[in-house]
Amino acid sequence: MTTPAAATATAAATTIASRLAVCTWSLEPANARDLLDKLAAVGLARIQLALDPLNEAPEAWADVAALIAQNNITPLSGMVRCLGEDYTTLESIRRTGGIAPDATWGQNLENFRRCAAIAANLRLPLVTLHAGFLPHKAAGPGYEKMLGRLQTVADLFARESIALGLETGQETAAELADFLKTLNHPGVGVNFDPANMILYGKGDPVDAVRVLAPWLRQVHVKDATRATTPGEWGEEVPVGRGHVDWPGFLAALREAGYRGELVIEREAGTQRIADIRAARIFLETTRAHTNFPT
Repeated sequence: MTTPAAATATAAATTIASRLAVCTWSLEPANARDLLDKLAAVGLARIQLALDPLNEAPEAWADVAALIAQNNITPLSGMVRCLGEDYTTLESIRRTGGIAPDATWGQNLENFRRCAAIAANLRLPLVTLHAGFLPHKAAGPGYEKMLGRLQTVADLFARESIALGLETGQETAAELADFLKTLNHPGVGVNFDPANMILYGKGDPVDAVRVLAPWLRQVHVKDATRATTPGEWGEEVPVGRGHVDWPGFLAALREAGYRGELVIEREAGTQRIADIRAARIFLETTRAHTNFPT
């Protein structure tokens, strides 16, 4: 006999399972067929697709559109990266991250154009990126430069009817919200990564969801522990083993009316397949899950 509590848990797990996806770069696939094998291994058929490999190694990815269609894989969004980024320290990524450095801006813009065309061919509604550290208004010309460059990038994707999602982490939620209000671009929102808030030491993810609720476009599922030394990186860990309050975080998404996907991302460790599969099971079977608006 199924108890009411068990029925509720099953319904919630079913609801959250329909929202789960995985970042393809977390699986480190060599080509489209390798991606299919790894998706089968983690038990997911919905993806955020890294677009740079398709741009840089078209021979390895030429059949990706046909293969994902033939195998009932659903591409939900894309991701583009920026050239020359150095994640060694918080200071090095502040200097080299995103679209801020003048030395890489031209090539990054050209890569975005190519990736926008690829995303349009795949009919992706959203592409995300790390824009880099967004300066405060008081920072002077750096602030206006970033506003102008993000306007250019957002317009580039908007011409293909693609929205842009800015990754969280490099600034506090309040700072990002302030920047988005000033930018005031209808095609720009937030790709919310709770672990990044912890890794960069930029606040509590649950509180940040409430601040950034009007701009939520997509959510990453990733976990981390806070740095023990101020000014240093936190550590990415498997989902459920870090400092993300998953019940509180998912409840905040529900309260915000979030209707999008939960995309599992794993960028560290040597057991990514196992860690991603464990993250899926964690969300589907523990008390961390909750119902979302449909």
